[in-house]
Amino acid sequence: MTGNIYRGQAGLPFSSALRIYEPLEAFPAPQQESLRAAGAGQKSRAAVENAELLASLGRITRHDGDPFPTGRTDLVRVIPAPAKQSSAGAKPYPAESAESAPGAAAAPADRLLYCPSQLVLRAGLAANALMEGIHGPLAQLLIPEEQRDKHQERIDEVRAHEGVSRVHTRASTWGIPFSWFCLFKESDPTDVVESEGRIVTVRIRASIAQALERVSYAVAHLAMAAPDLDMLEDLTQLTEWLELFHPDSAVELDYGAVADKVYPDDSPLDVRLGIECLAEGDMTGAAAAYRRLASRWVPIRQMARAS
Repeated sequence: MTGNIYRGQAGLPFSSALRIYEPLEAFPAPQQESLRAAGAGQKSRAAVENAELLASLGRITRHDGDPFPTGRTDLVRVIPAPAKQSSAGAKPYPAESAESAPGAAAAPADRLLYCPSQLVLRAGLAANALMEGIHGPLAQLLIPEEQRDKHQERIDEVRAHEGVSRVHTRASTWGIPFSWFCLFKESDPTDVVESEGRIVTVRIRASIAQALERVSYAVAHLAMAAPDLDMLEDLTQLTEWLELFHPDSAVELDYGAVADKVYPDDSPLDVRLGIECLAEGDMTGAAAAYRRLASRWVPIRQMARAS
């Protein structure tokens, strides 16, 4: 199954995701039963990833020209809740292989956390951003107004059923925003998923409390040392997003296929060291940290413009 995922991504843009997993009680009552059923019926994480990839490829080849998801089979990712922090430090998550079922890795008493894909809402947001960007005129040709109006009806239906939903997933193509690395440390629980001699993805997780503490630290130091840095605005928006979710949630950074190009990856450490150096007025140290980041990620971003 995992090999199919990797081969299916060949030729596609590298896509990474930042996801929030919440406990069941954080969701509206009408949605809880469907989430519970989806989690119970999920065979493996690899099956979810493969189904999402196949569905996305199917949408762009529809004969009616509608590229939007219908929402009839929204996918759900499930993980066991992290152990509570103790004086000895946080216990790692149970090990997760590409083929393991999400419930199988957890003891029966463990709680589960859920991350719905929310493809209808996310597709609508992505289309709006595309229309408002520099490629707006081209996007209007590729996505006819009739299809956009039809999808807006789907969005209205989802919101009527589930209320105003928090968007649980942020996606990035051709590289990971440096601001995302502020949420994690190299000691956080990490799953490296491999297949046929390649790294399919790397997933690193932290509790939302840890993530908020780390991003607040970064914002405070950058606000004093480098208030004009674009990254400060990114971190402020990231903080506002994290604060929307249940305090018992977990945050996951899923590298996607780009992991095979960059892992082992010291980016969380380099971002943290860069911010600490800026706060201490050590411009040489900050520049060295940035050079390490740039040498790792600039070649990835340049691939977006390669023919």
